[in-house]
Amino acid sequence: MPQENQEFQGSHEKCEPGPNYPKNSKSEVDFSSKKIKVIIPAFNEEESIAKVIAEIPKIVQEVIVVSNNSTDATEANAKNAGATVLQEKRKGYGYACLKGLDYISQQPLESLKPDIIVFLDGDYSDFPAELTKIIAPIIEENKDLVIGSRVKRWREKGSMTFPQIFGNWLATSLMKLFFNARFTDLGPFRAIKYQKLLELQMQDKTYGWTVEMQLKALKKGFSYTEVPVHYKNRIGTSKVSGTVKGAIFAGVKILGWIFKYSFK
Repeated sequence: MPQENQEFQGSHEKCEPGPNYPKNSKSEVDFSSKKIKVIIPAFNEEESIAKVIAEIPKIVQEVIVVSNNSTDATEANAKNAGATVLQEKRKGYGYACLKGLDYISQQPLESLKPDIIVFLDGDYSDFPAELTKIIAPIIEENKDLVIGSRVKRWREKGSMTFPQIFGNWLATSLMKLFFNARFTDLGPFRAIKYQKLLELQMQDKTYGWTVEMQLKALKKGFSYTEVPVHYKNRIGTSKVSGTVKGAIFAGVKILGWIFKYSFK
């Protein structure tokens, strides 16, 4: 039975800094020193997307919502909430993320290019206000990559399915075995230096995006850390963990990336 990530201790009511969290308080971090952009892949998230955007801290320069072939009001709601809205007809989480990065790369002025990219889901399962926690180690400690770890004590009951919990445990255990990695989660809420992200030359078009990023960061020797984040039940049904087919396909893709890099 997998041992869930419990490195970060705290109560559900109050989010206290864990051992990997910067020693300084959030109020002491100079967020204005960096340009930050957020990419949110979204597929039929009309009920949640505006809530997500509304809770993203104002320090963010631009929120980019990539509609992954949505057929509802996701795009209209995101635009009304103030986000830049892109369309990606090819289905897949990775396709949507790559679309967002392509848009950023084509912005004509260097002044528009970000220092930090944050990835966040559009289903309102994450707590967008915790973005400041996730980018703090990049600004304060010069980390290259920060993963929001969905710790057990800060997860709402039912917010992660057993296949998700087991898959995270298996993937991170294998990364520890093969690469001596310290990851405890493949959480989608994450931040990375923009130039470092470009160095990774991301390729995965579907469910392997998160693990590909972490594996390539390990291979390149990037500095990384995790910070504990809260996690709640999403609005609507998950497109991956909500179906047996989606969960199996995601698991195969994740394990495929791990074994591919284990023998490189």
